[in-house]
Amino acid sequence: MDTESILLDAEDRMEKALASLDRDFSKLRTGRASTALVDGIKADYYGTPTPISQMASVSVPDSRTLTIQPWDKGGFAAVEKAILKSDLGLTPVNDGKIIRIVMPPLTEERRKELVKVARKYTEDCKVAVRNVRRDANDSLKKLEKDKAITEDEQKKGTDDVQKLTDRFVAETDKKCTAKEKEIMEL
Repeated sequence: MDTESILLDAEDRMEKALASLDRDFSKLRTGRASTALVDGIKADYYGTPTPISQMASVSVPDSRTLTIQPWDKGGFAAVEKAILKSDLGLTPVNDGKIIRIVMPPLTEERRKELVKVARKYTEDCKVAVRNVRRDANDSLKKLEKDKAITEDEQKKGTDDVQKLTDRFVAETDKKCTAKEKEIMEL
């Protein structure tokens, strides 16, 4: 293991933390309809918890409506029940052919709660990035202790890891600001 591979590993792990933040943000409900809202919901399909996207086609006909069309007629009740039990606060309307979910406009209070949740996700991502920084710095110190690299190389590696950390923390803040703006938008 050398400083280059430690930096590459750190960057890869920080990118994964950012990807995780994106997934968390996609599940946060804004005023717009999105198929990602039902990604995490599993319906009881013949005794097996199955993701809705694997048992129905999910689409967004307009910015405020989400439609779910189960491929099997027996799946309607299960999908409807799963959506009602989820913490999204949405009410599905089943007409026998398709399940429609109309996104109600968010109240000011609910928007503020969602912003808090977005900030919590952001903070979790920053903690993950900092943990990667700590691991990388520990690896660099171990290399120096084992006489694999010089003290100067270890210091330079630590500086590079810090620059990487700063870049990813700034990116995380940028994503959070954009998500907050999207949530507060009427």
